[in-house]
Amino acid sequence: MRNFADRLPIDDVLPQFRQTLDAGGNLVLAAPPGAGKTTRTPLVLLDAPWRKDGRIILLEPRRLAARAAAARMAASLGEGVGETVGLRMRLESKISGKTRIEVVTEGVFARMILDDPELGGVACVLFDEFHERSLDADLGLALALDCQSALRDDLRLVAMSATLDDVRVARLMGRGDAPAPVIESAGRAFPVETVYLGRDPAMRIEEAVARAILRAVAEEQGSILAFLPGQAEIRRVASLLEERRLPADVDLAPLYGSLERAEQDRAVAPTARGRRKIVLATSIAETSLTIEGVRIVVDCGLSRVPVFEPDLGLTRLETVRASRANVDQRRGRAGRTEPGVCYRLWEEAATGALPAFATPEMLSADLSGLVLDLAYWGVGDPAALPFLDLPPRPAWAEAVALTKELGALDQESRLTAKGRAIRALPLPPRLASMVFEAAGRGCAGRAAQLAILLSEKGLGGPDPDLSHRLDRLCADNGQRAKDARRLAANWARQAASGGRGEAKAALSDGALLALAFPDRIAKARSGGGEFLMANGRAASLPPEHPLAREGFLAVAEIAGRAAQARILAACALAPDEVEALGAERIEARDETVFDPGSGALRRRRFRRLGAIRLGEQNLAVEASLENARTLARGAATAGVERLPWSRALNQTRDRTAFLRRAEGEEWPDLSDSALALEPEEWLAPFIVGRTSLAGIETADLDAALAALLPYELARRLDAEAPPFFETPAGSRIALDYAASNGPLLSVRVQELFGLARHPSLARGRVPVTLELLSPAHRPIQTTRDLPGFWAGSWSEVKKEMKGRYPRHSWPDDPARAQPTTRAKPRG
Repeated sequence: MRNFADRLPIDDVLPQFRQTLDAGGNLVLAAPPGAGKTTRTPLVLLDAPWRKDGRIILLEPRRLAARAAAARMAASLGEGVGETVGLRMRLESKISGKTRIEVVTEGVFARMILDDPELGGVACVLFDEFHERSLDADLGLALALDCQSALRDDLRLVAMSATLDDVRVARLMGRGDAPAPVIESAGRAFPVETVYLGRDPAMRIEEAVARAILRAVAEEQGSILAFLPGQAEIRRVASLLEERRLPADVDLAPLYGSLERAEQDRAVAPTARGRRKIVLATSIAETSLTIEGVRIVVDCGLSRVPVFEPDLGLTRLETVRASRANVDQRRGRAGRTEPGVCYRLWEEAATGALPAFATPEMLSADLSGLVLDLAYWGVGDPAALPFLDLPPRPAWAEAVALTKELGALDQESRLTAKGRAIRALPLPPRLASMVFEAAGRGCAGRAAQLAILLSEKGLGGPDPDLSHRLDRLCADNGQRAKDARRLAANWARQAASGGRGEAKAALSDGALLALAFPDRIAKARSGGGEFLMANGRAASLPPEHPLAREGFLAVAEIAGRAAQARILAACALAPDEVEALGAERIEARDETVFDPGSGALRRRRFRRLGAIRLGEQNLAVEASLENARTLARGAATAGVERLPWSRALNQTRDRTAFLRRAEGEEWPDLSDSALALEPEEWLAPFIVGRTSLAGIETADLDAALAALLPYELARRLDAEAPPFFETPAGSRIALDYAASNGPLLSVRVQELFGLARHPSLARGRVPVTLELLSPAHRPIQTTRDLPGFWAGSWSEVKKEMKGRYPRHSWPDDPARAQPTTRAKPRG
């Protein structure tokens, strides 16, 4: 059996582990965090006689853990990943003819066994961190056990975890009436002190975590790993910590699944000598991962999980209490390499009330993909397979109904031709069906890109507007984005290969989403980002988000409970697109209203789609002052900033706002919020005959603004807050009156040579903030005291500039020097 240079706790049980598998069958391995089970067990099986030339498959629940495990095992062999140890996961694969150990993510393995039910060339499958009970892991184990009993009695299966319901798992994996053997490793014996901090229920979780981290920084040495439910909380805690000025030797590092690989590696890598770090992580850091230098854990006690609602056919993300198994795993992170401490943000007595294990995804997930997979396997009833937990009947029935509605199953629950086509795409059935249907309209490429945004978290950023995220994805030159685009292109080619139908007019992003989620077409309720979906569920967007001003959306993802559901991913959907998709409508009364979806006045008849009312027929809108007032109110609701303000008009508003702050309320308030209060008074008289926001012209706003600024104020505005500043070199440079610290002038420093007095506005009361630029237009100094700068720090700036830009003039006395816009002054 293989010997290893370094000693790990798991080594004590490796002889027993090998002997048990040499005898044939399955086993369960329980080993605490840090024992080394992930990287030792596959290696020790390389020279097993029963392996012959078969591969060893190590399943990991997360890509970060898979990459780390593959890299560590390859390094121990003195090789790179892709040689003896390979890696196979979505968006990345490093496999060669030499590969004998494959580290595979659970979803990839489920498709491997479905495509090859005999698992040809595979000698052993190790299910690492099986306690996480993902749907793919449960499916993979059930299919592997079925394969073993019917086709491959030589196949070895191992379930491994630090916190596992080993009795039930051993019974499931046993042969006949005998359960599978259970081997336990003692693990590493570094003590971890547990400190219970409690938490004020009125305090936001981010504030409580930030305080606990600051306390840990002050009380303990070493790096910190803090567990938070999701990315949003990570960003807010990072912001709080940055505001409170951490010690200079402390680095902040986020860690979550959708983070770019380089950023993940930075969070996991050892810190530089003399530095420590704070890793803000989701549950991605609970298992199969050692973060170098961490000896302190801060645990908020919460997790974010998907919860499926069968009655609505909708999956939402919900924040729940972590299980005892989860918090034990998190606590164990503090003792992997040395004695540590774990701060818990709850009372000690509450630990016993935590659920023993996390709810298996099988019991809370959308099962439509599982329905198709089992139909492909030839099973219509999940009870026919050895699942640790059977799917709940309501969720299973809803999943069967959905797949039939998609046309993937016939009435006898057998796969149809469409069902085989969409199952072949590695996507949830709704998204696969969207790509399949889009292929018939000649827009499979765009649909596939939308699908990858929804199935690969983090691509294109966190913007709820999927169209914006898709634009960013298409412009992103990072490796992950390139891999995602390549994978989406493969899906599109696969979907289009059938050559179905004739190409039709391309669908918008919202219409494509509606193909996947017709029950989630949503209509704005009353402004402010509130929407009602066709399935009856309400959800919202932040009021300031542009999508919040849309009339209709196709919603793909939401989070939170019914009363506080938030839209995480959606696209705008035009009313005529809803009609084109075949929605049912009921005629109602005619009414002239402002439609926020189109930004126009509509005289229309209302019809219904499920729980929502939709506009169907537009009638002509008359030119009247009342309709102009309606449009003005609509403009205010949609957002005054959406009006076609020119750069000059916006600067006029900023100049007026500056003088209002400097001189008082004789100057009108022209801010968005003030203009939105009485749009009928200042805007409506100038837009009579206009029927849409798009129809409002800059000239209309110019006339309206002129009416708000009497002649005398307009004259003073030009004198006291001019739009431009003329430099001594003769350039006219626009002043930025919207800058946070007052009027700002960004100017190359050579153009101010010869200027001995600091520029000011508002009759000399307010100095201009000067942002002095290098010849390359890079900031070199910001000042509100130019003479002081000339006499003071100029000498140091001059030295640096002379070294960087030797062709330019850098005088000793700039207040008396000749201004210039050139490298050398003329003459």
